[in-house]
Amino acid sequence: MQTLDGYRSSHTELRQMIDDLRLLMAPEQLKIRPNAKTAYQLLCDLAQKVKLHLSEEDKQLYPNLLIHEDPKVKSIAWGFISGEKPLRRSFDEYYKRWLKNCDFNFSDEFLEETHEIFDMLAYRIDREEQVLFPKLLEIGIFAEHRV
Repeated sequence: MQTLDGYRSSHTELRQMIDDLRLLMAPEQLKIRPNAKTAYQLLCDLAQKVKLHLSEEDKQLYPNLLIHEDPKVKSIAWGFISGEKPLRRSFDEYYKRWLKNCDFNFSDEFLEETHEIFDMLAYRIDREEQVLFPKLLEIGIFAEHRV
């Protein structure tokens, strides 16, 4: 199972990628083809990291929480699992629509959907950091190891 520090590190990396992309994905920046190409590659990298992060949670984190004896832990886990369904669905649709074919068409619609995905991801990360992780520390799922 990944450590709490591992999840936090993943969150930090995802947040940094989102912040970098928000700056790069301004319409005036995207008119410069190398910037557009870089933004697209960073989006693809972000997509892979998000998929990996969610997969890691599905395999390593949530199964342990769903069999925990504390009903509050099970409830929190189910809340996060059901709450991530809209994120996953939106993210999968976004990926299929915009990222799958390596098209550098940064239309207004694309930019709007991209920023919605960024907001959804940032909200999810914040909820994990503020709700899930403190509860997991409290019940002893994670021992907090700071170096």
